[in-house]
Amino acid sequence: MKEYLELVDYVLKNGELKKNRTGTDTLSCFAYFYRINLQEGYPLLTTKKIIFNSMLHELIWYLSGEEHVKTLSEKTKIWDAWADKEGRLETAYGRFWRRFPVPESGLPGENWGTKWISRDESTGGLVFDQISYIIDTLKEIRINPETPNLRRMIVSAWHPGNAAESKLPPCHYTFCFNVTGNKLNCHLTQRSADIALGVPFNIACYSLLTMLLAKETGFEAGEFAHTMIDAHIYTDHIEGLKEQLKRKPGDRPTLLIADKPLLNMSFDDVKLEGYDPQPFIKFPVAV
Repeated sequence: MKEYLELVDYVLKNGELKKNRTGTDTLSCFAYFYRINLQEGYPLLTTKKIIFNSMLHELIWYLSGEEHVKTLSEKTKIWDAWADKEGRLETAYGRFWRRFPVPESGLPGENWGTKWISRDESTGGLVFDQISYIIDTLKEIRINPETPNLRRMIVSAWHPGNAAESKLPPCHYTFCFNVTGNKLNCHLTQRSADIALGVPFNIACYSLLTMLLAKETGFEAGEFAHTMIDAHIYTDHIEGLKEQLKRKPGDRPTLLIADKPLLNMSFDDVKLEGYDPQPFIKFPVAV
């Protein structure tokens, strides 16, 4: 996609050298934004091969609400480096997507969305299912376009108390949905964006999530928009990305999605067709 190559080119030309916790310096830019039209096909990069299966397993894992990587590790090792000896993560995206902690009782006058609150089996505390809230709200919008929650379809993976101590707080920490006509749009905000390794997966993941939600709730997929607060390229990724800039993007692939509710989706319910990428480029991972 030209949008991704434009991002790479911009940061290579304008990034400032910064040190960070990993020990590998980056070229970094502040607050980069772009948008992708999902009507033109599924935005899986073609200027290098992306391991679609790993991304799909990761998304299914997010949607499960699990806080450990045991099940995911059977399919991909993508999160193993950040898990503890028992395979648990201090910050697991899906845990907060599906089981965001809420107080036992609020302040006087506060209201809580009790429809999506339950007692968590593992912690015993109250949790809020943000994904179910989004699905139900989108279905309500189909019936009542003036629903009060029209501009409140936000999912947060950022819990301040958790993030203050976590080994790796959420990078793509919040996303929101917007309905325009019959199109469902998604905006992702990311505090830290590894352009070579992470961003291609982020594009693929949240675009797919938007398509899955649109299918279940009767909308068409519209746009994926992405704001990166610290958009960076690790210095040992520069040469690989320069090689990628020389490549011409190919046609976008398509997805075949089973007619099933989002929260019942399995790996076999999504099929990728027409994906013809250029050769894989290996980038080292900064842990």
